[in-house]
Amino acid sequence: MAHRVVLFDLDGTLVDSIELIVQAATWAFTHVQGRSPDRDEIMSGIGKPLVTQFGAYARDEAELHRLVQAYREHQMLHHDTMTKPYDGVNDVVAWLAGDGRSLGVVTSKIEPLAHRALDLIGLREHFDLVVGIESTTRHKPEPDPLWFAMERLGGERAEAVYIGDSPFDLRAARAAGIDSIAVTWGAFSEATLRAEQPTAVARSAAELRAQLS
Repeated sequence: MAHRVVLFDLDGTLVDSIELIVQAATWAFTHVQGRSPDRDEIMSGIGKPLVTQFGAYARDEAELHRLVQAYREHQMLHHDTMTKPYDGVNDVVAWLAGDGRSLGVVTSKIEPLAHRALDLIGLREHFDLVVGIESTTRHKPEPDPLWFAMERLGGERAEAVYIGDSPFDLRAARAAGIDSIAVTWGAFSEATLRAEQPTAVARSAAELRAQLS
């Protein structure tokens, strides 16, 4: 399954930041509303834009703004100590770059923080493009961010694959008409990911590299 254009999700796929996300969300809800959804409920929304996740709980726009601000304040404070690479994934990215593939990150995160995470784990130099929440008006699971990335990288749909750890990543890839690889080391179970019918499933970096060869 050799693809010329390889697009990655960020959190839960390239960077191990799931605990940071859960803790930041828990702190934001507790700080603003006095209580927080449980861990499983927070985990189930990982991969969606922040305003979509929190919008289901906010009583009005002002409270939504406070939730997002509180989340980002906590996230920024602890970001660098709680963001780590996954075993072997950096090596796969470096191999892809050395193989001449066009590489992009497509995330629901704001772009400055995405760049910061990539810099922190030593991957920024390998990516030709980072697409964040600012780049499109519609977001995952809609296909627009992936189409935006392919337009910038110059790839055809048949040449592209999107790699992610959430159902929203896989739905976006399907809607965009491109292949997908679900990775199981992020926020969601293999059974949840397989239910979205990805093109392939990778349980390790070695399996991911084999599927991209």
